[in-house]
Amino acid sequence: MATTGSTAPEDRLVPLYRELRRRGVSNFPEVAGALGLAAEEYERCRVELIELGLIVPTTTTHATNADLREGWQPDADTVASVDPEIALLRLLDRERARLREHLAEADLAYSTLETLAGTFLRASVLAGSEVEVEALTDYRRIQQALDDIIDVMQESSASMYPGGPSREVHEVTLDRDRRRLEQGIRVRAIYAREHATRPDVAELLDARSELGAEIRVAAVVPLNMIIIDQQYAMLPIRPEDARQGAILARGRALVRSYLGLFEHCWHTAVPYGSGASAERGGDGLSEHQRAALRMLATGMKDEKIARNLGVSLRTVSRMLSELMQELGAASRFEAGVRAVRMGWLD
Repeated sequence: MATTGSTAPEDRLVPLYRELRRRGVSNFPEVAGALGLAAEEYERCRVELIELGLIVPTTTTHATNADLREGWQPDADTVASVDPEIALLRLLDRERARLREHLAEADLAYSTLETLAGTFLRASVLAGSEVEVEALTDYRRIQQALDDIIDVMQESSASMYPGGPSREVHEVTLDRDRRRLEQGIRVRAIYAREHATRPDVAELLDARSELGAEIRVAAVVPLNMIIIDQQYAMLPIRPEDARQGAILARGRALVRSYLGLFEHCWHTAVPYGSGASAERGGDGLSEHQRAALRMLATGMKDEKIARNLGVSLRTVSRMLSELMQELGAASRFEAGVRAVRMGWLD
């Protein structure tokens, strides 16, 4: 039986991690000192938390996971906390790679472990709530969280960008694409057309397309957003001011809603490099699209257009929404008039 006043190692580790998690990015010695950790407890807890992947060293400037793999060393005692679910998924992923390298039969054992871990994770989430939302205001914490969710990607990523990316992120973006596409992960991205024509942005989009990423452009992209595996979504707290921070949403019940917004934007955007834009002078329009625009210009209702074309009302609505976006029109009638003025129907 433990003596009165004794403290088990895990009893010190858990409160320390909780405080680090609460702060997001913090000075490790400062937090440990505030909790009264002795020197031997301090070092043991620091090493264990790093080995478990629950904290990562950082500095005043964010270091990516690629930097860490290349031997980057921090110059301070600042650390960023990592979500325990992310840490566990990373641990499982590393274990799978090690086992596959040494034992062919390890795949069966890993599948069992993965199934059990997945059941545990789902149970732990559902025990409290099906979704979790975290507001992030520290830039380093935002970048760390973004690295975390990208690092555990298994199926797909869907992102959209209303602004043009800076040249500093090009190599990081291409490195991520290359690794994910080699793993068979689907990568999709939507960019604003006005920025896609910039030489530096076009260079990035060309390179991403060559690697196999699916790229589309749209006249209007509503906000910055990235969705990973229908499980994680990151978007700005205030779309009009990205400096206010970001929201990290977890859980399919919530992320599905954001994915619905992305899919709508995806279907109204056009493939990058296809030449499909408002400047094409109507080249590439289908006969249905031309006929629909002619009928719009006369003020005909959607229901009658659908009957005349022999298609469903939903098909007409989607078709006209895409054409309105291409023409920059605020109404269906305006779209028909603009198409006539621009010579699309000649």
